[in-house]
Amino acid sequence: MPRAMSRAAVLAAALLPALAQAQPLSFEQALGLAVQRSEAARAGRAAAASAGETARAAGQLPDPMLRAGIENLPVTGPDRFSTTRESMTMKRIGISQEWLSADKRDARERAARAAADRAGVQAGIAESEARLQVALAYLEAWYADAALKLTAQDEHHLHEQLEAARARLAGATGSSAEVLQLSSAKGMAEDESAQARQLRSAALLSLQRWVGFLPEALTNVPTLAIPSEREYLGRHPLLASLQREAEAARRAAEVAAKERTPNWTWEVAYGQRTGYSDLVTLGVSIPLQLAPSQRQDRETAARLALVEKAEAELAEAGRAAAAEYQTMASDATRLEQRIQRYRAAVATPARQRTAAALAAFRSNQGPLTGLFEARHAEVDAERRLLTLERDLAKVRAQLAMKLLAEGGNP
Repeated sequence: MPRAMSRAAVLAAALLPALAQAQPLSFEQALGLAVQRSEAARAGRAAAASAGETARAAGQLPDPMLRAGIENLPVTGPDRFSTTRESMTMKRIGISQEWLSADKRDARERAARAAADRAGVQAGIAESEARLQVALAYLEAWYADAALKLTAQDEHHLHEQLEAARARLAGATGSSAEVLQLSSAKGMAEDESAQARQLRSAALLSLQRWVGFLPEALTNVPTLAIPSEREYLGRHPLLASLQREAEAARRAAEVAAKERTPNWTWEVAYGQRTGYSDLVTLGVSIPLQLAPSQRQDRETAARLALVEKAEAELAEAGRAAAAEYQTMASDATRLEQRIQRYRAAVATPARQRTAAALAAFRSNQGPLTGLFEARHAEVDAERRLLTLERDLAKVRAQLAMKLLAEGGNP
């Protein structure tokens, strides 16, 4: 059963890009594919797993050491290299164990756990970076496609108007200047469409880098909610990383402080002699810290200095992140206001002007060039509105997608 499930999982992973190509790629699917395919995220998860395994072993005692040997073996005379003729020769086997106090083992385990937490946050940062980059690429591709549809629509309208102008010229109701003007405008529209196709193709290729295939179509983009400043700072990748860095530095300083107490090593050995009583040896080794103020205390001071450095970097990064949030939130608010004003003052009147020009042309009360100018102005207004909406969507994506997942860990 496990083998069958494994084969099904592999088959599903292999068919996923093909299934995605068969239907429009949604924003949520793009996010999932980017995280799934991100090698940086995979490396981060592997590093977190490695740090977690190291943390599990950090609180254990060192392995005991087996000692074996021969003492007082003759090397000269008739008894040389004999282990049985000399009474002082003894075969010895023993075991020694370095002993760490429970406090010291706990300190080492806490330090390893802090390092594992730091690695876990790095994995989360890699995933959030993948989500942010694919979100920006998706938005760029979607708005490039929308712009292409506008230019294609303008090109189609100009083609119809040019044909109508030629018919009017053939019927002696139009002028050659009108035909030439519309012909030039059609050429410009075709060039704008070619440029829009080029931008769309580049945007889709950038999106392909994250999702693994070239999507044929994209669904509508969602309206991303802007987080509060408190939430933004609480889940900011750099701040989360520096918080774990400071915690790891504090735990490392605790370990250094505990090292001021030396580790004792206990030893027991059994000695065997020929013709004499066997012997047992008990011993303990105690490091002599002759100048702790010049050695152990300096190591602790060095670790404490790293703690101060990490805390200062965290405070500075907090200020920068707060300013970053306020800047982007202000940009989002201003873009929303500009979009509302532009839609009301430019885009809506442009549509109304096109409708009026079309009605006038159909009733033979307005020239064809007037309809062309109205439609061209409407397309320009819609393209400008698309640009503003794209800029707003990108700012929202940077605010919402940059943050770590809930909990700060992947």
